Amino acid sequence: MANDSHPTDFTIKPIGIVHSCFKEKFAIPRQPALAPAARGEIELLPPYDDPVAIEGLEDVSHLWLSFIFHQALPKENEVRLRVRPPRLGGNKKMGVFATRATHRPNPLGLSVVKLEGIKKGRLQISGIDLLDGTPIVDIKPYVPYADIVSTAVNHMASDSPELSRVEFMPEALNSAQTHAIRLKQPVKELIEQMLAQDPKPAYQKPDPERSYGVNIWDLEVTWRYLKPGYLTVMTVSIS
Repeated sequence: MANDSHPTDFTIKPIGIVHSCFKEKFAIPRQPALAPAARGEIELLPPYDDPVAIEGLEDVSHLWLSFIFHQALPKENEVRLRVRPPRLGGNKKMGVFATRATHRPNPLGLSVVKLEGIKKGRLQISGIDLLDGTPIVDIKPYVPYADIVSTAVNHMASDSPELSRVEFMPEALNSAQTHAIRLKQPVKELIEQMLAQDPKPAYQKPDPERSYGVNIWDLEVTWRYLKPGYLTVMTVSIS
């Protein structure tokens, strides 16, 4: 007999929305903090937009964000017990609970971000891996003495990924610097940090004839793999 004191269905409502530099899923760093120049802000929704709700955050440097993978929602009655984590090239399957892939039993994500400040009631954050429009369902302060586990082990991801080298064509570099002044954002740094993670699927071989592109802020960035381990930014222009 079911125990009515243990409900099996819950309703989660967003308490905020992320306004992010990332306008599409492609090229978003696969973990938070890999691109410190990735910036955004959290707009709190009523009733949590009351300043009382964020009293004390001025003493906090980092936040835990619980959020919804709003562009990776599972289909009705879909069950994925195994997924293909990008870290393993997208070809090897593992149990869903052994990965941090976006396809979850419930579309919930968890990220640690740096709190840069609070401006007009909005939380300014950096080091994000969040798509523009991401619903936030909870915010908690990062507590170093409790959250750092010095003995933690993950043999599947024991070392950070090897970084690719990112170069700019002269015109693209000039454009990135010009737009950085206009936007008051670290455009060149974000492009470097984002592309150094090599956003293309790991199983896909570099093709020097193929151009890749992604949108950040109001810009479109295009690049090519002129040789393995090297990405060359071809253009940075208003999208």
